[in-house]
Amino acid sequence: MVSAESGRTAQPGHPAHPPYPATDRSTPTRSRERASYDREVVHAILDEGYVCHLGFVRDGAPVVLPTLYARHGERLYVHGSTGSRPLREAGAPAADPGLPVCLTVTHVDGLVLARSAFHHSINYRSVVVHGTAHEVTDPEERSRALDAIVEQAVPGRSADCRPADARELAATAVIRLDLREVSAKVRTGEPNDEPADLALPYWTGVVPVARTYGRPVPATGLDPSIPLPAYLPPAGPRGAA
Repeated sequence: MVSAESGRTAQPGHPAHPPYPATDRSTPTRSRERASYDREVVHAILDEGYVCHLGFVRDGAPVVLPTLYARHGERLYVHGSTGSRPLREAGAPAADPGLPVCLTVTHVDGLVLARSAFHHSINYRSVVVHGTAHEVTDPEERSRALDAIVEQAVPGRSADCRPADARELAATAVIRLDLREVSAKVRTGEPNDEPADLALPYWTGVVPVARTYGRPVPATGLDPSIPLPAYLPPAGPRGAA
């Protein structure tokens, strides 16, 4: 049995801004001491990723979709197609505005190998956002949101490619989700073995996990005189020199 809830507590961020309020939905049912509502902790976790999982109810059944996102202040922008069911429902008439959603972002930082199968775990950082998503219809806001989504994945890229034209914008939808009901959860540290298991002859410890980049591969037909952009990440772990 894998227990991802063992380990140290989440560390608080800098108290420069008021924390998000804890609600019934944003309070974990297990290991509550590991939850954080600190804005800087939440923002840091969101800013490191670019793929989220968007959950909603469709025809009475839960659906979870992976998609791109970006954070702009206290708002998340989520990318999709105009033919996407959640995007259409988020733009429902004023009589039934918006789409109730749950959005999550998770980073896995390590595999925690304990002496017992029960205490195996992972070190992770996660954010869960509850709220009502709304379609972005203002052209200027939608354009900024799409640039932000590109920048979230590859900083510097939005200024180094052709902007979407009218046809492409018509086929692209963006929804926004305000950061109001939010919580982070963090697990760090070593395995939590039972005292009776400490003498067992099994290796135990943490295997670090990091996102890495391979060497960029040019597209077929790329003019060889076009240099590799300086903003592209080097091969190796994220943030490596």
